[in-house]
Amino acid sequence: MMIEIMKSKIHRVTVTEANLNYIGSITLDEALMEASNIIPNEKVQVLNLNSGERIETYAIKGERNSGVVCLNGPAAHKFNVGDVAIIISYAQMDFEEAKTFTPSVVFPDTATNKLV
Repeated sequence: MMIEIMKSKIHRVTVTEANLNYIGSITLDEALMEASNIIPNEKVQVLNLNSGERIETYAIKGERNSGVVCLNGPAAHKFNVGDVAIIISYAQMDFEEAKTFTPSVVFPDTATNKLV
């Protein structure tokens, strides 16, 4: 049996930009992506702690150590600069494998979005 489990999580980052005129996605600091094991174009769920909104999109790489967290395209309507978000990706795996799998979870500084 295959199940879907959390693979990666960036816990509590602050939205730095919302760009309505981009075609879609979320731009993330490359260092955050690397630390959380999220790759470019990977599907992610983005949760807005301020409003309760939840969206699905894909990640694109932003400048390393810039702290960028930018919601692009239609998602820019769902997040405001300054909102706090959680970013999660999931993976499908065999039930037995999932029992021992350890997800990558990072806790950046919400003031700078940098790893501490």
